[in-house]
Amino acid sequence: MVPRLYTAVLISLLVFNLLGVQILDAQQPESPPAKLHINVVEGDAQLVNIKSRVNPAPVIEVLDENNKPVQGAVVSFFLPGQGPGGTFSNGANNTAVITDRNGRAAAAGIIPNSQTGNWEIRVSASYQGQTASAVITQTSVSGVSASSTGGGISKKGLIILVVVAGAIAGAVVAARSLGGSSSSSGSPGIIINAGTPSVGAPK
Repeated sequence: MVPRLYTAVLISLLVFNLLGVQILDAQQPESPPAKLHINVVEGDAQLVNIKSRVNPAPVIEVLDENNKPVQGAVVSFFLPGQGPGGTFSNGANNTAVITDRNGRAAAAGIIPNSQTGNWEIRVSASYQGQTASAVITQTSVSGVSASSTGGGISKKGLIILVVVAGAIAGAVVAARSLGGSSSSSGSPGIIINAGTPSVGAPK
């Protein structure tokens, strides 16, 4: 009788200890998962030439809370359903891309429609239950000169071109003004008078 009672007590203590451990484990807070965020690498505030079928593809990178690239994240790009914008090469207005080892994904193959104006590309990323979102703004224009790589020209590049053109025009005007003032100062310059040629017998 005593051995049976002793065995029952041991089993009860063992079960109690197991339950106690499980309760303690359940009460311990789980460590928060790493947070994601999206950094727009290329394409934000970009001018898109609607007359060109090839424009630079927007590029983003997914980073964790330590700013390290996240490989294998699923990134979705969403184009506007109406108004200025476009579609992807398959005719849809959204696509999904997996980030590479650098945490980057590109929205390649966007074909702009014929409407000009500002529009947005909505971006969402998902990795191991964590999500992040971002917005890329672009402007569709008509008649923008393509760059040497066949893509659109950015606003920054357009501003630089305008500034350079203005500087050249100012230099030309200044040169003309200096040339006009020097000619009216009475400086004789170099004058060549041609004499009358004569032909004689050979000596």
